[in-house]
Amino acid sequence: MNRQIPFPTDQVLIAGRWQAPANGQSLPLFDPSDGSELTRIARGGSADVDAAVHAAQSALDGAWGLLSATERGRLLMAMSAKVLEQADELARLEALDVGKPYKQGRADAVALARYLEFYGGAADKVMGETIPFANGYTTLTWREPHGVTAHIVPWNYPMQIIGRSVGAALAMGNACVLKPAEEACLTALAFARIAQDCGLPAGALNVVPGLGEEAGAALSSHPGVRHVSFTGSVAVGTLIQTAAAKNAIPVTLELGGKSPQIVFADADLDAALPFLVNAGIQNAGQTCSAASRILVERPVFDTVVARMAERYRALRVAPALADGDIGPVISARQRDIIQGYLDLVRDNGLHVAAQATLPADLPAGGYYVAPTLVADVVPGHRIAQEEIFGPVQAVIPFDGEAEALRIANGTPYGLVAGVWTRDGGRQLRMARKLQCGQVFINNYGAGGGIELPFGGVKHSGHGREKGFEALYGFSALKTVAIRHD
Repeated sequence: MNRQIPFPTDQVLIAGRWQAPANGQSLPLFDPSDGSELTRIARGGSADVDAAVHAAQSALDGAWGLLSATERGRLLMAMSAKVLEQADELARLEALDVGKPYKQGRADAVALARYLEFYGGAADKVMGETIPFANGYTTLTWREPHGVTAHIVPWNYPMQIIGRSVGAALAMGNACVLKPAEEACLTALAFARIAQDCGLPAGALNVVPGLGEEAGAALSSHPGVRHVSFTGSVAVGTLIQTAAAKNAIPVTLELGGKSPQIVFADADLDAALPFLVNAGIQNAGQTCSAASRILVERPVFDTVVARMAERYRALRVAPALADGDIGPVISARQRDIIQGYLDLVRDNGLHVAAQATLPADLPAGGYYVAPTLVADVVPGHRIAQEEIFGPVQAVIPFDGEAEALRIANGTPYGLVAGVWTRDGGRQLRMARKLQCGQVFINNYGAGGGIELPFGGVKHSGHGREKGFEALYGFSALKTVAIRHD
């Protein structure tokens, strides 16, 4: 597959027009597979953000705001179909940009189409209520769009997060300003072109690539923005929430995790093993809900470690378009962060149960890290507490439910958990007591779960994406009380 990009990449989209950013500047975009410069993107700034916000408000006051919910849904359905038509090309762009295997990029393109399909079908099905009240009144509620919504999207899953964020916001009738990550924004630009081709009114979706501290900061603090959606680190999420608070607007934050999979002695290990490994190394471990901690009951601990180690040794690390099991990480900086944790493992004398081999013929400039399985980790160790955001899993032994819960809940995060047991009572007890936003019993991730509300507690953030909950989050509830006697 070639590295050609079939459209200009150094432009912003404002009010339906692709144009150079106001400052005329651009940023390099690197190919994680070999470290070379892939292209250049616009370095949008505060002037572009301000113009984009005003364009979004004009769309709300004009053609976009006049569309019915049914008409919005039909547009999203058309966009879904177009994404599926272009899934192979979108997958290629995502693989080049992020470094993930091509097959993962294609799965992400299909997921983007599914989000648009789901929210297209749901657009005219968000209902209000009538409320029994005092005699002489009819009281009802309905949901209205916030207005201009800001979407600050990370580099690890651009298509999927655009689908669950921008898709839901458009379905509710908001007008969007999208700030994709400076490390990976090709599919964001491609998606915006698809939206235009499908007839989305000018200004309903505006795209301003750029640096987080410039375009991202300007967007999250802009007084014309009425809701911010952000996926990323705790540190940046705190900055964004602080900026948004000055304008008294709601924020949806998805800030990562240190998610456990908990394996009891009665678990079906044949069913569990693929999930235990895949959920930790998918996208080179650069997944907010990655299962980076594997908690295993002592009677089966050695067996689980041995079987996971066997899978690790068989992993094929390859450039993105070579479509191996795992590709490079996003950048040299991210590679060095992960390597720092691996150095810590070595310096602390931790037990490396297995490490995949990096082939000798990998491109020298690529950002590759050897997937590593670390066993017998104590729960308080840094690699069991901190989000590494790389292909490193810590395996921790436990004795009984109480200790499993103590370890599972014993980090600052609370995004996702998996539980593997045949005991129905234990399944429900664990699900109720785990401190997280999603619990999966005898599976992990439910295949992406477009319909399933997603979000965290504690340092994993607040608010929910996916499913109907996302539509509620991108709307404001209005109560109307009519006195007629």
